[in-house]
Amino acid sequence: MTAIVDYGVGNLFSLASSFHALGAETEVTPDPDRLRQADRIVLPGVGAFGDAMEKLRQAELIPVLREMAAEKPFLGICLGMQLLFDKSCEYGEHVGLGLIPGRVEPLGPDLGDPSLKVPHMGWNSLEQVRPDPFFRYVRGGEYVYYVHSFYAKDCQDSTLALSRYGDAAVTGVVRRGNVWGTQFHPEKSGDTGLRLLKAFLEMGERYGENGV
Repeated sequence: MTAIVDYGVGNLFSLASSFHALGAETEVTPDPDRLRQADRIVLPGVGAFGDAMEKLRQAELIPVLREMAAEKPFLGICLGMQLLFDKSCEYGEHVGLGLIPGRVEPLGPDLGDPSLKVPHMGWNSLEQVRPDPFFRYVRGGEYVYYVHSFYAKDCQDSTLALSRYGDAAVTGVVRRGNVWGTQFHPEKSGDTGLRLLKAFLEMGERYGENGV
């Protein structure tokens, strides 16, 4: 069973629908016991970093998520990916889950292209920089859908794919151990997104406990 973490932040319906389209047993739940019983965890997210971390604290989910990330395949999507990092400077500095080294910074002149529109919304191709089972069913250059105003930085050792936004390189996919993250929305990325989710569903099965 794949558990989608329900903490009041995220596009839960379309994400669950995508997994159902793949024939996956899926449960949307805030229950720590159900998360522990799941085969894999998905952490969605839409909104602000600090608000999302506060909701996770209020739901007493932070220790559970850290525990599960060490034991089973774990996927963070959009804001859910950003929460995987050490910290974010979105409306002040906020501590994240600390599952992947790095930090979250605003899009804009810092990326070297002051003409970039923020938020970044639209389809961009994925440039794979490291091979990984997550890409088993996709080719380099396929397009995925982004909606975000912040991006992951100082995480080169964990970066699996980038997307070009103007002249800037935006972190698209990251991984550390059992933990993957996508800045884009697989559930809004058509057939390409479904094939990425299909590969994630096979982590811990085809590739062993660590997805390799």
